[in-house]
Amino acid sequence: MLDRRLNAFRADLAEQRLKGLVEAETFTEGTAGRVTAPLADLRPHPDAKVGIDSQLLLGERVQIFDRANGFAWVRAELDGYVGYVSESAIEDISDEAPTHWVTALRTYRYAEPDMKRPIVDQLSIGSRLRVIGETEVRGTRYALTDNSYAVVAAHLAPIDTASLDHVAWAARFIETPYLWGGRSGFGIDCSGLVQMTLMMSGKTAPRDSDMQANALGVEIGFDERSRGDFVFWRGHVAILEDEETVIHANGHTMTVARETLADAITRIGPVYGQPTNLRRV
Repeated sequence: MLDRRLNAFRADLAEQRLKGLVEAETFTEGTAGRVTAPLADLRPHPDAKVGIDSQLLLGERVQIFDRANGFAWVRAELDGYVGYVSESAIEDISDEAPTHWVTALRTYRYAEPDMKRPIVDQLSIGSRLRVIGETEVRGTRYALTDNSYAVVAAHLAPIDTASLDHVAWAARFIETPYLWGGRSGFGIDCSGLVQMTLMMSGKTAPRDSDMQANALGVEIGFDERSRGDFVFWRGHVAILEDEETVIHANGHTMTVARETLADAITRIGPVYGQPTNLRRV
């Protein structure tokens, strides 16, 4: 059976590439779009009361299959994840592509380049912006974006700049609140932390822990483990900071936290059993 997380199909509509694999009244290629909200919740159904599967960040690209009743049915370009987002959070691509992304865990957009002026909104690490210039005000440099907003220039870098490895990025997330389906500097889950930290270090990863356990990098033996490897349980994943320490977003502390691998195995065992495998990218 096709995974609904990675394939867009309903009785009335399905994506064109699934023609011959599923039955639907109509098939569509969809249209290219981009996220315009600071953060867009991605849900399995077009209902704001349904829990989220994932989140999309400002400037990320999507394929739009349908718009109805305030929701858009989309596929995320980054990881192929399919779901419903608020229609107001996206738009068809009509402008030029983003040039920079946010490298601070969180930052602000200002109405003008002055930290004393009101903020417009807050942005997560990984958000993408088009920068058209810079200016300095009272010793602070600001990047000017194509919507006339300003962001502290030190919080941005050209897109795909990878200045740290994924373990160092993970350490920056320490104490970020745990959020099921979260994928941002405001709240994140275990597989979201893996995906986001790899993205910021220039690598790609599937979205959910079961996908990552099956397809991320290559499998290694427990005794081969070292910094940067990923430890998987049934329904959970952690990043090895070194052979004996992990960083993971977890429901025990409800944060991104650091603990020993031995403690994690002992604590998680009664709920998810023993680790199922380790992988390395």
